[in-house]
Amino acid sequence: MPKQYKNYLILLLAVTSVSWASIFIKLAAAPSFIIAFYRMGLASLLLFPFFLRRGVSDYKVLNIKELFLCFLSGTFLGLHFITWISSLAYTSVASSVVIVATQPVFVALFTPMILQEKIDIWVFVAILIALVGTFVIAGGDIKISQTNLRGDLLSLVGAVFAALYLTLGRRIRKKLNLFPYVFLVYSIATLVIFIFCLFARLNFSPLSWKNFILFLLLALIPTLVGHTLYNYILKYVKAHLVGMTILGEPLGATLWAYLILKEIPVSTFYIGGILIFIGIWIAVWRERASGGVM
Repeated sequence: MPKQYKNYLILLLAVTSVSWASIFIKLAAAPSFIIAFYRMGLASLLLFPFFLRRGVSDYKVLNIKELFLCFLSGTFLGLHFITWISSLAYTSVASSVVIVATQPVFVALFTPMILQEKIDIWVFVAILIALVGTFVIAGGDIKISQTNLRGDLLSLVGAVFAALYLTLGRRIRKKLNLFPYVFLVYSIATLVIFIFCLFARLNFSPLSWKNFILFLLLALIPTLVGHTLYNYILKYVKAHLVGMTILGEPLGATLWAYLILKEIPVSTFYIGGILIFIGIWIAVWRERASGGVM
């Protein structure tokens, strides 16, 4: 199989896996911070045997600055899950996942600063269109309640943190192998979420066996399969292109939410979603035109 198609299949599997995250979170009866803690904590534990096979020797290729970037990447991942998982307590699955899927537009903004990879003017036009789409969704949700708007804003902040995590990951993955990188980043994210749980004085009990099973599914499917595949492909594909594929997550998540949770999106969701799709695909088109496709 040509490498290009292999990369497409990997990204398709990653997007499909990640699209289940919001459903597992909605079904869990636990505080958002606790859900995030178990998701990343269990994922880190399950990765530990793979990490032991390589030991710490892989980290010797990194200098102090690059190790610090790993710490930042894990911190941003932890903050992403704290804000985005919290958003699902206030707004619908559809609105939350569409807004958090705007992360590639922020990746495009951060890329010139962090990776020194050029982004042309059409990509910035695409960014503006996609951001208008998020405001349309937020405008529709504010008519429902202030609570929905709070969820939309949390999701948007989560998109910014996810973009920083992806952009830094692109830089670090050029030197560091997959399992040492994801183990370190997932463990740091777990520590960050743990500190937030302590400050919030939350009970770390999973509260029920149903919750624990859902936490385990979150660790296995969206995290170990979905996010780890994203981190794998970052070595070979530009960060903003990887981020753009995340746009497929709302399609799956909205479908699962309709079938399982009986959530029907409001009309502004479709208008805003179309604008976001247009913005992202303009950026993809420009990347193809410049010969930068996977």
